[in-house]
Parts: sequence; C-alpha cells; structure tokens
Amino acid sequence: MDTTTERGVTYQELLDRDTHEVPDTLRIEQPIDFDSDDIPVAAYTSRAVHEWEKERLWARSWQMACREEHIPEVGDTHVYEIAGRSYLVVRTAAGEIKGYPNACLHRGRLLRDCSGPASELRCAFHGFCWNLDGSLKDVPCPWDFPGLDPISWSLPEVSVGTWGGFVFINPDAASAPLSTYIGDLTRHFERWPLEDRYVQAHVAKVIPCNWKACQEAFMESFHVVTTHPQLLPGLGDTNAQYDIFGNWSRVIAANATPSPYLRWAPTEQEILDSMMDRRLDEEPRFVVPAGQTARVAAADRQRDALRRVLGDSVDDLCDAEMVDSLQYTLFPNFHPWGSYSRLVYRFRPNGDDHASSIMDVMVLSPYAGERPAPAAVTELGVDDDWTEAPELGRLAKIFQQDSFNLPSVQRGLESTTKPGVTFSYYQETKIRHFYKLLDECQAVEP
Repeated sequence: MDTTTERGVTYQELLDRDTHEVPDTLRIEQPIDFDSDDIPVAAYTSRAVHEWEKERLWARSWQMACREEHIPEVGDTHVYEIAGRSYLVVRTAAGEIKGYPNACLHRGRLLRDCSGPASELRCAFHGFCWNLDGSLKDVPCPWDFPGLDPISWSLPEVSVGTWGGFVFINPDAASAPLSTYIGDLTRHFERWPLEDRYVQAHVAKVIPCNWKACQEAFMESFHVVTTHPQLLPGLGDTNAQYDIFGNWSRVIAANATPSPYLRWAPTEQEILDSMMDRRLDEEPRFVVPAGQTARVAAADRQRDALRRVLGDSVDDLCDAEMVDSLQYTLFPNFHPWGSYSRLVYRFRPNGDDHASSIMDVMVLSPYAGERPAPAAVTELGVDDDWTEAPELGRLAKIFQQDSFNLPSVQRGLESTTKPGVTFSYYQETKIRHFYKLLDECQAVEP
C-alpha cells in the first residue's frame, strides 16, 4: 500500500505553501523505525507493573511538579504527589529551589499537608523542625536524642531543575541534570518561551483508567476520525507528522486543512467553521475573505489576536505556528504544546491506584505588563464532566469526547483474552517511543 498517498498531502508540503518564513525546527523530519511487537496488556492492568513503575520509573525520572509562579517568594512550598509518594518543592532563596521527600525524619509524618508559604518546615506531630534549606533547626527534648547528629539529620534532597517556567523534580539525587535530559527541546521553544506565560487555567480530572492508557489517547491523531468527527473538515489528522528526539517526541497536526478521510470537498468557509467548532445554528465566527484559504485567514486572525500582547513580533510567526497543533511529549508524562496553542498536559496515577489516573490540563497564556496570579486548580472527580470547567472554553467538549472512551478502554483491557495491545506503525509512533524509553528504565541497574 502506498501510505504516502493514503495520508494525502504531507505536512512538509503544507509548509511549502506558507505565507511566512518557516522556522528550521518545523522543517526537521525525524521518524524512526520501531519493531511491531505488541505491548503486554499487563502494562495497564497489573498491580505488579504499577509497583515496578513506582521503583524504576517514578523514583528515577524527571517529572514536572509545578510552575515557578506557584512558588515565587522565599518560603513558598508546593506539595507534589506521585504514585503514593509525596515530595516538597521549596523556594529556599531568590533564584534557588530545593526539593525534599515530604517526610519528617523522626516518625515519618508529612512535613506539609498542602502547598503554601512557610518560614520553616516543622512537623505537626512532635515539632521537629528544619530550615527552608533543609538544615536541622530544632529538636524537641534534645536530651532524649543523645546520638542525633544535626548534620546527618539534614533533610535528604531530590534533584530539581527548571525549564520554560516549570519546576521539575527527580527523586534520584544522582540523576543527570534536567538540561542534559531534555537535550535540544529548548531550541524548539526559543520562539515560544513558556517562561513568559502565566497559568490562566488549570483543571485536574480523575479518569478511571491506567495513566498510560489515558496519556496515549492524547499522543496521536489516529482517533480523530471516530472520536471527533466534527473536526474532520478542518483537521488534517492523517497528514500529521511524527518525530522522535531522544527523551522527547512530537506530533504536528495540520489545522485549517481537511482530513484525507473525507469523501467530499469542504469549502474554505466549511473548513474554518469546523476548526472554530461552529454549530449549525450559529453564525460564522468570521468569514474567509474571497480568494483566501481558511488556513491563511485563520493565521491572520490569530496574529491579530496575539498582537495585543506580543506586538509586531507576531509578524515573524508563520501560518503553521498560528494554526497547527504542535504537541511535544517529554518522557514520561509531560506534554507541552508548541507555539501559542497554550496547552500543557500531565498524566499521573491517581494516588497509588494503577487503574485510575489524573489528567492535568494547564492553559498557559502570554501577558502584557505584570504577570497575573496563577489560576487555582479546578478539580474534577471521576463522575464530573470536563464541561464543568468553563475556563477551558470549547476545548472542554473535545476533552469530554476523549474521556468518554477511556473507562471502556480500561474495562476492555481487563476483559480481553488477547495478550497484547497492537499499535500502528506510524500514527502511533509516539506511543511506541514511550515504551522504548520505558523498557530502557528496566535496563538501568537499581
């Protein structure tokens, strides 16, 4: 089968039609060949696999804990929890952030039950206390602990790094620096600095499926034809380009262009209306000018919207940067979108439960003047709809369509007699890459 023909026009061919200069990073094509082996169903259903992930993945990998704006002042703390374990991120000084296991060295109680400002880290059980820099500050009844060495009783540290305004931790204090781990990712985001954004919205929803199954639903465009059929006139799903770069990957899905799946040719206005999620009973959000394509019209409109914040620098951004979905994935669970799509995803186990997960959605927006305060987290339970988070706008409906499938995915995985899950060769490249990196975790000595 000629897969190139089946996928229609390639993404690079779309870039050839751009009205502006296209950045070199979008011209990179870096596919990779993977084997076609199935992934064992146990990866999603086994408690033993979950326990392995706790020791070999979550205890040794770089993971996004919060934004720097969540801890802007000295003494600000953020509690980050993953797979039943708790860590404390602390602004210890101007320009310095440290991370500790969130546990008292006396009897193990959490040092902090929730995020917030603190002048010291004092245990609420017996009063053992540490300075913000982790040094021991106070021992109640010191005469009763004659062998306690204050130096050895400093709080143990976890590795901390920052990128794009995010704070990452790695519980493995001997890990390579975050800058080494992310490699060339920084160059890709030079044109779209995430550190110059603020958290306009943050929604965290519990979803009743394994965190990997949840994450995988957002790592490919293959599902669009069935899950989001209303988007097909304005989303080139099978035109998407998938690239692999070390510990991270990306998919670039072309918007304002029709899906090759369509058996009819939409007009430029129909393409735009689909992209804008226009209902049949609504007037068009705006009309495509005569002689112009929906892709160029949408790009021009987006430049005008961003000009109020970014100024005339928007004229350096190409049409693709204005309209396409550029979704990056940093192993194991961090998904920042490129350009000004504003979305960031994070996927985690829900507490210590291997069969449910938490999906975080952040909306990172550029701003002019003083940085606005970050939005509080809207927490949605397993029975809540994404549409109960109006701050997500029209995206809430898209997330609801995605989430509709996921409980049934988990139930099906627990019911199937097929021993493995089969992924496509190209369109699910990012998922195959994820499992390649997960396999490498197993190869590292404990």
